Amino acid sequence: MTPYEKLLSDNKAWANNQLQTNPDFFNRLSSIQTPDFLWIGCSDSRVPADKITGTQPGEIFVHRNIANMVVHTDVNLLSVLDFAVNHLNVKHVIVCGHYGCGGVKAAMSSRDFKPVLNMWLRNIKDVYHIYRDALDKIENEEERTDRLVELNVIEQVTHLAQTSIIQRAWQKNNGPYLHGWVYGLKDGLIKPLLDMPPGSYIDPLYTYEDL
Repeated sequence: MTPYEKLLSDNKAWANNQLQTNPDFFNRLSSIQTPDFLWIGCSDSRVPADKITGTQPGEIFVHRNIANMVVHTDVNLLSVLDFAVNHLNVKHVIVCGHYGCGGVKAAMSSRDFKPVLNMWLRNIKDVYHIYRDALDKIENEEERTDRLVELNVIEQVTHLAQTSIIQRAWQKNNGPYLHGWVYGLKDGLIKPLLDMPPGSYIDPLYTYEDL
């Protein structure tokens, strides 16, 4: 059996198990989607949102990219955010990074990763630039990387608040809440870093007044 054939075989076993546990499982899922959470996470295969939070299909709406970035020119991210906030009416948007992130490590190097990856990693380099004085004081490379992972999450949550999508929702619906978390690969635990309730302070430069 090839690796991809094993995936198909395991899928059948999983589906049969779900039906044995709850015969109405797939009927319920196919008829409605009402998640409370939008998860913006890293594409890293070791950080599956449902597994590490113990949630079931239908409970979390998920967007993933390298290093869990919120980039204001990323139409993919913005379309997911718009749909989650304005159509699914999620109550919480979570940006979750993880320690040991390969994207963050790559951005800290001077290596040429060719045009597309260089362009993406530039966004993380910009975060390093903002906090360069504090980061350069951390002598241990692993600790410095982990701190940049945390600071990157905080910056991405701030980027969310700077979008007109979130600001409009805050004005009209008093939601969603924004959260910044980091997952530990070594212990499996999530560390909360930041919470931004509706109406949190936003730099006036990024504030929309005519929503």
